[in-house]
Amino acid sequence: MATHNEFGRKGEELAAEHLLQNGYDILERNYTFDKAEIDIIAKKDDTLAAVEVKARSSIDFGNPQDAVNSKKIQRLVKVIDHYIVTNNLDTEVRFDIIAITKNGKNHTLEHLEDAFYHF
Repeated sequence: MATHNEFGRKGEELAAEHLLQNGYDILERNYTFDKAEIDIIAKKDDTLAAVEVKARSSIDFGNPQDAVNSKKIQRLVKVIDHYIVTNNLDTEVRFDIIAITKNGKNHTLEHLEDAFYHF
């Protein structure tokens, strides 16, 4: 397996741990619909958080969260809409990004709540 895939998987583990430590319940991981995926669907209080995890080994080519473009946002909205309809939910939805950057043997994690909105 490629090193970047391993770090991406590790990033998702770190993100899930962060969410659990901050009072979220993890409802789904790697939820897919129609060739699109949400890395983590979590709930805290009455809010459903669709979380996109972006992990990078450096910021040489920009911050991890910069990789979430308009096309990716459209896909995330489509997937979370499917999840809500399938599970017959009536809840607030928020789109978060957890950006993880490797820094030597350490890493930095930034949780961007309400990272973007959809209309």
